[in-house]
Amino acid sequence: MHIHGLIEDSATLANLCARLATKPYVVVDTEFMRENTYWPELCLIQIADDEEAAAIDPLAPGIDLDPLLDLLTENEDVLKVFHAGGQDIEIVYNLTGTTPHPLFDTQVAAMALGQGEQIGYSNLVDTYLGIQVDKGARFTDWSRRPLDTRQIDYAIADVTHLSKIFPRMLEKLRKTGRGVWLDQEMERLADPENYRNDPEEAWHRVRISSRKPEVLGRLKALARWRELEAQGKDLPRGRIIKDETMADLAGNPPRKQADLGKVRGLSPAWAGNDIGGRLMAALEGATPMTAEEMPARDDRKPALGKDGALVADLLKLLLKIRAKEINVAARLLARSEDLEALAAGQREGLSILTGWRFEQFGRDALALVEGQLGFTVKGGKLKMTRTEEPS
Repeated sequence: MHIHGLIEDSATLANLCARLATKPYVVVDTEFMRENTYWPELCLIQIADDEEAAAIDPLAPGIDLDPLLDLLTENEDVLKVFHAGGQDIEIVYNLTGTTPHPLFDTQVAAMALGQGEQIGYSNLVDTYLGIQVDKGARFTDWSRRPLDTRQIDYAIADVTHLSKIFPRMLEKLRKTGRGVWLDQEMERLADPENYRNDPEEAWHRVRISSRKPEVLGRLKALARWRELEAQGKDLPRGRIIKDETMADLAGNPPRKQADLGKVRGLSPAWAGNDIGGRLMAALEGATPMTAEEMPARDDRKPALGKDGALVADLLKLLLKIRAKEINVAARLLARSEDLEALAAGQREGLSILTGWRFEQFGRDALALVEGQLGFTVKGGKLKMTRTEEPS
């Protein structure tokens, strides 16, 4: 494989992208910093196919990234391969307003091949290539320049290793017929809605025990205000105000700005400064949350009852058995919330009742809930046995 090193000029990058645009797939990784900013600061982009690899410096003066971004988001003929690519995809979304497509995530693929639910990159490389990844540069400040040769080599190795692993994974998926299992997961990862930071929806990320519409209305207003402040200042949300402080303010709103100086978690200066004034304006403009927007009693669990909870436990046992039998990560087959919904009587909108998940697990899960399957012990091993034929 030809390693280009660090690309710092537009012409070289455009030529590389023109060649890669003719290939069936490219492997992509990024290095970024986000500890002190709201938006992740893109510091390096690594890209490879099976013949060449390079690192691209997005901080190089005057460099035009458009050919690269077009390759990632506009070229539907080239598959984009990531490992645990959520944050890499988020960065592309922030730059373009859309996501790489089509895409393939090797961490998700590993679930279909029985290699664990969240296998790390280092373990994946060791499993497929028998190579111990150099972890010495993991804590590099990638925003500093110049980058030395070891840092660049470390970064490029991420995509050169993955470019060898991906075809092997693809072959295993073809042999086992499990490639189709991943289509839905990859499309979900590519959905731009996953990466849109909508200030109107920011309240969902804050934990609060109250279910009073007026309290949740204030929380929504405060979360929106914080999101806009953080975006405008390019600071992490927590640098503006912590979640717990925001929840306290929603539950116990101050009567006037001067009272902010007494709030734990806020600087006394907020009693008279501009940001304190904007916080108070957000509170004063808050309206009670509408019935349509109010969260369910518990967003994660349907109303099960004692018997339903026992049925859900049996479904989880069935899931564990089936996942082991077919050598696939249990999480790819079904989520706990799906099992609890099935146990609670829900039959519509469950992924385990459609497609490959139904064939591999959902059919038996439904049969168990409806009394057509049971557990027996034979030879010291837990087995499923049919108690009656399906109607």
